[in-house]
Amino acid sequence: MPYVMRNAQGHIIAVLSEEVEGSELVGSNDPGLGKFLSQDSPEQRAQRELMESDLGLIRVIEDLINVLIERGAIMFTDFPEPVQKKLLARSGLRKEFSYVDDLFNADEDSFLPPPDEDGEGFL
Repeated sequence: MPYVMRNAQGHIIAVLSEEVEGSELVGSNDPGLGKFLSQDSPEQRAQRELMESDLGLIRVIEDLINVLIERGAIMFTDFPEPVQKKLLARSGLRKEFSYVDDLFNADEDSFLPPPDEDGEGFL
């Protein structure tokens, strides 16, 4: 069970793994603890935004590499072998996710069999 420290208003301001002076033991299902843990600090928000930006930029760089290869500006074999492996792995993952996305996000009508001779479906 965690220990917490509270401010003058009684709100949790810190969570501790061991008891220190001024801390109190709370249950893991304490509503104040849940609220504290779900809050984003400015540092957490900045880290999340930076990570999201990095992920978006990675996709841009990946697409740029593909365009340069397609146009013959660079050769795939110009990259070191570890980079080639990473690019191939990413490409495979993107194709796999695209396939799964197409499979599960297809129009509902495409799952129905074609109508029979009288124009009615099997339903």
